[in-house]
Amino acid sequence: MKTESPHLVGRATPVLSLSKRPDAAGKARPTVNHLTVMNYVKLNKMNKVRIIGGDMRSRVISFPDAEGLRPTPDRVRETLFNWLGQTLYGRTCLDLFAGSGALGFEAASRGAERVVMVEKNPAVCRSLQENLKKLGCTNIFAHCQDGLEFASRDVQRYDVIFLDPPFQSECLPKLLEILPQHLSENGVLYVESGAPVDVPPPWQVVKSGKAGQVYYQLLQVS
Repeated sequence: MKTESPHLVGRATPVLSLSKRPDAAGKARPTVNHLTVMNYVKLNKMNKVRIIGGDMRSRVISFPDAEGLRPTPDRVRETLFNWLGQTLYGRTCLDLFAGSGALGFEAASRGAERVVMVEKNPAVCRSLQENLKKLGCTNIFAHCQDGLEFASRDVQRYDVIFLDPPFQSECLPKLLEILPQHLSENGVLYVESGAPVDVPPPWQVVKSGKAGQVYYQLLQVS
């Protein structure tokens, strides 16, 4: 898959530079600038993550490097979907700050009826759309928009909401304030963060865990 790295937006694609150095006979010979090669490889690097369950199990999702983008670890995803009951047949899901799309694709693989992904980084959102085509997912819809802005305007309700903003983001308190109105009856909110989250009313913690520096919780409106 060919996806433009976010570092290249608005810039020309770098080319390998050649310089002239004299050989033993005194003739100029071209040499490759190895630093340029390393930078070219880094800028065009595509990361990969595998879907771990459901109909698309073992299929690969590709995504570019981007600031704050870190897919939910396999171990944490496995725990989360154990909490959710492994299958999500008939459920509607919202994946705010979708990033790689690991949670949204996992939900679709496990039978979710409809999955909405929201990602503001244009290059990352393009990779989501390309993965949709590659995997043949007709029940996933990707929006290139800020997660907080989308949640503030959206009027739909969801059975499962995945909330995994960049760890340095400060939008979590505001989202916890507005998301109760976006959950269907008995709906749940999954929250992933880099530090413990003090959950305000009307939320109550149903499940919680920690893996390395990742804190994760399953919440419900009391």
